[in-house]
Amino acid sequence: MNLNRFFSGKIPKHVKPLVLFTLGLTLVIQTSSVLAEVAPLTVSGNKILIGGQVGSIAGNSLFWSNTGWGGEKYYTAKTVAWLKSDWKANLVRASMGVEEGGGYLNKDTKAISDVSNKTRAYTVVDAAIANDMYVIVDWHSHHAEDYKAQAITFFKEVATKYKDSNNVIYEIYNEPLNTTDWSATIKPYAVDVIAAIRAIDPDNLIIVGTQTWSQDVDKASNDPITGYANIAYTLHFYAGTHKQSLRDKAQTALNNGIALFVTEWGAVNADGGGAVATSETTAWLNFLKTNHISHANWALNDKAEGASSLVTGASVDGGWVTSQLTASGALVKDAILNWPAISAGGSSSSSSSAASSAASSSSLSSSLSSSSISTSSAASSASSVASSASSVVSSAASSTTPTTPPSSGKSGGGSIQFSFLIVLAGLSLLGFASRKSQTNA
Repeated sequence: MNLNRFFSGKIPKHVKPLVLFTLGLTLVIQTSSVLAEVAPLTVSGNKILIGGQVGSIAGNSLFWSNTGWGGEKYYTAKTVAWLKSDWKANLVRASMGVEEGGGYLNKDTKAISDVSNKTRAYTVVDAAIANDMYVIVDWHSHHAEDYKAQAITFFKEVATKYKDSNNVIYEIYNEPLNTTDWSATIKPYAVDVIAAIRAIDPDNLIIVGTQTWSQDVDKASNDPITGYANIAYTLHFYAGTHKQSLRDKAQTALNNGIALFVTEWGAVNADGGGAVATSETTAWLNFLKTNHISHANWALNDKAEGASSLVTGASVDGGWVTSQLTASGALVKDAILNWPAISAGGSSSSSSSAASSAASSSSLSSSLSSSSISTSSAASSASSVASSASSVVSSAASSTTPTTPPSSGKSGGGSIQFSFLIVLAGLSLLGFASRKSQTNA
């Protein structure tokens, strides 16, 4: 396209609105693409970094996905969107039931028996990505080593489908039993599953369950998995049951240099019942904050038990008012709302950066609308557009670019494409204005 010819003289009145609309729409789409990215999660020592910065994320775990168990009805895009918009959750966990009744596999034949469990999990993953959230894909089993081949097949599929998304976290074993030994059984299982994932996705976070319903993290820290980057270990607690002694185990694991991720926790007893243990819950949340440990609360469900966040019959599409939250749900919502904001990468957690980018975008649109694209004002228009474009690029970059770049080319190209588009337009206008100024001199 010959820009000199296009911009010479005034654009006809009936064409100019279409031009401005097209430019504005392109800007909005490109900016939205940039703002939809989340920073990569990486492990450094005993910390999980967010875009290279120390931090943690907080959110909700859905109940078992098993057909007929009741919690599967909340595996909806609207539920995920509501958790993000109203609870400000940055994390959601899809707990795909494996071998229990109504789960993904037949317990005896080990064949796939109810694929709807996987479909539900994918619905949650896609919704999380659309809402700029991290999402845990959880192989929710107490006997995963008995279904290793099936786990490998499943996670290879997940990795192939989502390897280019920083949002996805692989949780390859929910809760091994107390009789399932870490070194003899859990670790060998994990190494094989990790190898399969890493052959496809070299760097997204993988979380490994630990002995005794994911409590014996100290044992794992004495014999950690080696040879692979970005591996974390599962810690589960229920504040009514697990107290300082479990925090001591966690501290030992941290001291030994492994990273922890609380993929499941409750404010009540370990059996899901009982009242909220307020003081112990506070102690646990303080421990997580101090050590920058991310967490997901069990469970976003309406089952009639203390661990549920919702009262029976609460909508499957979100929109819950305070009266539809249980005592645990109200506590958990408050904890998530007040969790320290992500300081790197994920733009959605930084409302000021997003607002700044939006304001700059508005300024650019205003510049385009108010600038008469004629030969007499080309230089002024070019300067105004270039200045506003620079502001948009700067705001977008500051709110979405991690301090360490994503590896393997994962989501991160949008800002580069957007910057190139704006710079190219600005240079074209500036070049044209310069030539016009020389002609008129």
